[in-house]
Amino acid sequence: MGLLLRFSEKNKEKIADYIDLVVDYIVDGKIIAFPTNSVYGLGGDPFNPEVIRRLYEIKYRDMDKGFLLLLSDREEASKIAIFTDISEKLIEHFWPGQLTLILKRKNPSIIPMEVTAFQDTIGVRVPENRVILEILRNLKSRGMFGGIIGTSANYSGENPSISGADVAKTFLNNIDLILDAGKSISKIPTTIIDCTRNKVKCLRIGKISKEDISNVIGSEYLE
Repeated sequence: MGLLLRFSEKNKEKIADYIDLVVDYIVDGKIIAFPTNSVYGLGGDPFNPEVIRRLYEIKYRDMDKGFLLLLSDREEASKIAIFTDISEKLIEHFWPGQLTLILKRKNPSIIPMEVTAFQDTIGVRVPENRVILEILRNLKSRGMFGGIIGTSANYSGENPSISGADVAKTFLNNIDLILDAGKSISKIPTTIIDCTRNKVKCLRIGKISKEDISNVIGSEYLE
């Protein structure tokens, strides 16, 4: 059974203590659940083969569907992905935030191919949620890669969890730690944009609308 940690984002001292503990768990190859401003996520060290295997298994996820990565900042994203002029504009406007970008992965890549289902693309996002962002920054400050696998906390094909209680009902016996901060702010999954071609394509619309994207890059660059 995993460890369940409940907290309020108003309690800064408790959050700081929890962040150190969560980072220790990630370094030790554990699987964690965490809040974002959209929905709850599951994640862990993207360099650990056992973490990758467990996440596919826990979610009943097909091995041909890769995982996204949550990153501390653009610098960490630049280590694993190739940016285009359009993606740079989107990053400048929406990161940290609820926009995931699908980009060409660097070759050779430091991220194991299993994470992205052996595709030549990779999904990346810098989240705005203070707790998970501090966890990512803490990893980087320790001299490690400032990123983790970030996948929605649900079985594949089912609705994502929007609270720590939802995650606990589903995964408490299968993962190592749950950070329970109550209900998510927006309860809507992130917007996902494919930036691997000359025109970008909206793969999933969340809180950030297609119009929001168009306003930043121009409608002529949007499929």
